[in-house]
Amino acid sequence: MGFLEYPRTSFRPHVTPSRPRGRAPERKVHRLRRPDPAAAKLDGIFGALADPTQRAMLRSLAAGQRNIGALAAPFRMSFAAASKHVRVLERAGLVRRRIEGRSHVCRLDLSPLRMANQWLRFYELMWCERLDALAAALDAGERAAASKRKRGLSR
Repeated sequence: MGFLEYPRTSFRPHVTPSRPRGRAPERKVHRLRRPDPAAAKLDGIFGALADPTQRAMLRSLAAGQRNIGALAAPFRMSFAAASKHVRVLERAGLVRRRIEGRSHVCRLDLSPLRMANQWLRFYELMWCERLDALAAALDAGERAAASKRKRGLSR
C-alpha cells in the first residue's frame, strides 16, 4: 500500500437512509421578520458607543474637526488602527469624513445621537415613574412605622 492510499476496508460508499413511502415529512418554515431599519441604525450607534476608544474620539470631535492623526495621537495607535475606529463611527453615522489631499478630516454628526437619546428618553421616563412610585411606597412605609413607634411610646 502506497503512502496516500487508504485500506479498502475503511472506504464505505455513502448510503442514503430510506424513508417510508407515502407523504413526505412536513418541514417547518421559519419566517424571518424584516429587520426594522430604525432598530438596525440604533444597533450600529450603540455598538459604536460601546468601545471606549471610539467614545473618546467622539468626545474629541465634539470640540471641532480633527484629522485621523490627531484622533490617534492620545492612544499612540497607528493611522490604520485609528482609521478602522473612524470607519465604525462612520458606519454608525456618528462621523463624517472628508478627504483633503492626503489628510482625512473628520467631524461629528449629531443626528444619530439625537435618535439614540430619544430611544433612551422613553426608558428614562418609565424608570422615573417606577422609581417615584417606589419612593412614595417607601415614604408611606416609613410614616406608618414612625406612627406605630409614636403610639407605642405614648401608652
